[in-house]
Amino acid sequence: MASFKPLKGYRALYHPAFNKSTAFTREERDEYGLRGLLPYRVGNQENQLARVLENLRRKSNDIEKFIFLASLHERNERLFYRTVVEHIEEIMPLIYTPTVGQACREFAHIFRRPKGFYITPEDKGNIREMLDNWPRPDTRVIVVTDGQRILGLGDLGANGMGIPIGKLQLYVACAGIVPRQCLPVMLDVGTNNEELLNDPLYLGYPHKRLEGDAYFELVDEFVSAVQDKYPQALIQFEDFLTPNAYGLLSKYKDEILCFNDDIQGTASVSLAGVYAATRGTGVAFRDLRVMFLGAGSAATGIGDLMVTAFEAEGLSNEEARKRLNFVDIHGLLVKSRTDLMSHNVPYAHDRAQLDFVDAIREIKPHVLIGATGAPGTFTEEVIKTMSDVNERPAVFALSNPTSRAECTAEQAYAWSDGRAFFSSGSPFGPVVHEGRTHRPGQGNNAYIFPGIGLGVIASGATRITDEMFMVAARTLANMVSEEDLAAGALYPPLTDIRAVSLAIAVEVAKEAHRAGLAVEAMPDDLEAAIADTMYDPVY
Repeated sequence: MASFKPLKGYRALYHPAFNKSTAFTREERDEYGLRGLLPYRVGNQENQLARVLENLRRKSNDIEKFIFLASLHERNERLFYRTVVEHIEEIMPLIYTPTVGQACREFAHIFRRPKGFYITPEDKGNIREMLDNWPRPDTRVIVVTDGQRILGLGDLGANGMGIPIGKLQLYVACAGIVPRQCLPVMLDVGTNNEELLNDPLYLGYPHKRLEGDAYFELVDEFVSAVQDKYPQALIQFEDFLTPNAYGLLSKYKDEILCFNDDIQGTASVSLAGVYAATRGTGVAFRDLRVMFLGAGSAATGIGDLMVTAFEAEGLSNEEARKRLNFVDIHGLLVKSRTDLMSHNVPYAHDRAQLDFVDAIREIKPHVLIGATGAPGTFTEEVIKTMSDVNERPAVFALSNPTSRAECTAEQAYAWSDGRAFFSSGSPFGPVVHEGRTHRPGQGNNAYIFPGIGLGVIASGATRITDEMFMVAARTLANMVSEEDLAAGALYPPLTDIRAVSLAIAVEVAKEAHRAGLAVEAMPDDLEAAIADTMYDPVY
């Protein structure tokens, strides 16, 4: 209890970071003025955890489970995180994808207690002063969204606050970032979603979206306020519309400590899966041909990092880009097209226009990556064509939530006769195909961003570089075992995620020191030093 300022009476029971509820000992009940305020029996965290799981599993649907867990988080922070850590495979889909998608859609209707920080256009000129209202002076990780492109669900306005809250819960559970160092932020600049604007329970700024210079001025004021109030804080941009995502990343990445998870986190976790796939397919990484369905921020972010990875293998920039082909709703990206966005142009090749399936037949990609938000776009014909040109095709259906995946795990295995390596953004359970059990890998960014944050905090890094995402990808890929590959999985089990985050943090911290971006001195035993800082929710 030494890390908390002692509280008395009801305040001790209603402060989520201090509260132990029935686990307060007899001595603590006397010390903190709790006699008479709790049932007689002194419990422990183990039987509290058993009670949580019993009540959780009693709920009839996932959104009710989400609400139950949110309430637990509000009243007993350590018990919540112990539940998540020890039952990560069961709990993570409930507090993040896929359930968080539904939770964001219904955010205003299931709202219980405010969490995080809200900024609207009416706050222009006052953001720095407003930050003084946030009660945690040692804020080190900020996740911010404007709610315009939530998962594959589109513009959810202020309802998108569920994403920063959920991401920061994963920072804590997966990498041991201290909860009081986390700040979720909603840049509530309005919404163009008429359903929300007409909803009397909607809690957001009830106007059309702020756009143009006024929008970017508000974001810039927020960033400047953070630099003044929390100069060591990492800012993670999350679920911004593609042009804004690229624009903000381009503006700030070399100026402040920040990254965009949809672009860089997705790229790193995808690259890790591709690295792991080469061990199963026998095709060397430098020889790979990769095709993307979708050409937005996630897909081109993966492409950009893969170019860096190919260059590290000795390919020129031109040779690297030729290994990557993109298909959007209008077909293959080729130079003759006049409708391409600036981030697509480097990947438009001088070849004939082809539709999706014909492009697979012609180019014969070893790896197929979907980042479309359009469910069912990996059809039976697509998977069978990939299987015709590969003995072991690697298929990544990355769109979230599960309902938006390009295909299901069962479809990928059935249509490839059990030969595909399959990965998805949201979880799919094991699939039995012709007597063999396949374990789909989940290419979830939670394998990457918590470790990045932990390594940045440990090293005091002042910037985040592409090389940090490269070393994170290599580290994650190296933690995929032969048993994982034999089961068709390109990622380690989620139960290993704290070990994965620690390993990534160590390598990110080393890279920060190598690049001259670290402020903190390098300890003799870096891994032990970082491990000692990780939040332990046991009491």
